[in-house]
Amino acid sequence: THNNPFTANRAMPAAEVTPGLHRPADLALRQQRIKGWKPILDPTWVICSLLVIAAIFIPVGFKLESMANSIVELRQEYDAFDDPAPLCGITDTANAGRKCTIEFTVPKDMEPPVLVHYEIQGFYQNQRTYVNSRDDAQLLGATEQTRLGMEACEPLDKLGNITLNPCGLIANTLFNDVFTLTTDGDSPPPVDADGVPLAMIEEGIAWQSDLEFKFRQPDGFRFAQCGSCDDANCTCDSDEWSCDDWGPYKDRDGNCFLYYYPNTETTRYLYQTYPMIVSPIEGVMNEHFIVWMRTAALPSFRKLYGWFDQRIVAGTKLTFDLEANWVVTSFRGRKALIISNNNVFGGRNEALGQYFIIIGVICLVFGAFFLLKHTFRRRKLADKKYLQFKEE
Repeated sequence: THNNPFTANRAMPAAEVTPGLHRPADLALRQQRIKGWKPILDPTWVICSLLVIAAIFIPVGFKLESMANSIVELRQEYDAFDDPAPLCGITDTANAGRKCTIEFTVPKDMEPPVLVHYEIQGFYQNQRTYVNSRDDAQLLGATEQTRLGMEACEPLDKLGNITLNPCGLIANTLFNDVFTLTTDGDSPPPVDADGVPLAMIEEGIAWQSDLEFKFRQPDGFRFAQCGSCDDANCTCDSDEWSCDDWGPYKDRDGNCFLYYYPNTETTRYLYQTYPMIVSPIEGVMNEHFIVWMRTAALPSFRKLYGWFDQRIVAGTKLTFDLEANWVVTSFRGRKALIISNNNVFGGRNEALGQYFIIIGVICLVFGAFFLLKHTFRRRKLADKKYLQFKEE
């Protein structure tokens, strides 16, 4: 006879159970003794609630509308698919480099920060294929692509045998119109309230987290500043530097730089695709590029181009030199330049105050209606005469 382990288990004595071992603690929450509040929506309570909401929403709405109206916003559309004579249209000619001028006259004082945005309408950055078309490892400095990275960037991963770095639709549709604050002919430059010449700042426009954690120059990149642009050693002839085709880079302050990018024979870098926006020293760390890489949720959007940290007085004339390169006719779009300041709620938004006013007025009307009815034709709460019983 063989011992059955299951029979043996059943034959074991039951474990002793301690009384009250699994009983919930004697607390109001655990024993479901918390007091409950079940409001009865009687007429007095409803009328008071509606009038209180109206008393809050209507003044807040007028305040928000006043704050929105205090914001100065200057907008100039300069290219559109349906405009027969745009201010600076380039039709279907990409990278046309057309030179134009946009002028604004400030109607009233603008407190800093004064923001410079470009606005695009009709461009769907939120399209799924577009949003996913990037190689994050490449943007963080990797020079060798994985298979998944290549597939994500298709069809803009390569141009023939040349690898695009960075690849993908987002990086290779960068908005590359150039705006530069300039003087109006031979007149002196615009100044702030203290008489200091105005200067548009193009740093500090990208998210700090993006700068720190999402973008890096390619592995192996290096650069060095020349003591002088006329220095005999400031040359790209040696194999130590890769700038032989482009020569040393000269910045706006007149400083010259030597630089090295790996695999330049088989790779096209961002500064080569967009030299009008991106310098070889910045590369993917260029803030205009980083702002563009944060895709917009709606087809009409604004992106920050620069800002003024100075107070601009009323009557100041701002003149911008524009180099138009980015085509909008191919997707039936529009583009504009916008100068504005803001408040604690952001940019100018008249709709927010209007929504508060509309809701407040609706509550006021219903509250007044119920108050009049409750005053002149009061109905007793839970009056049985309004009940109807089913006849047998």
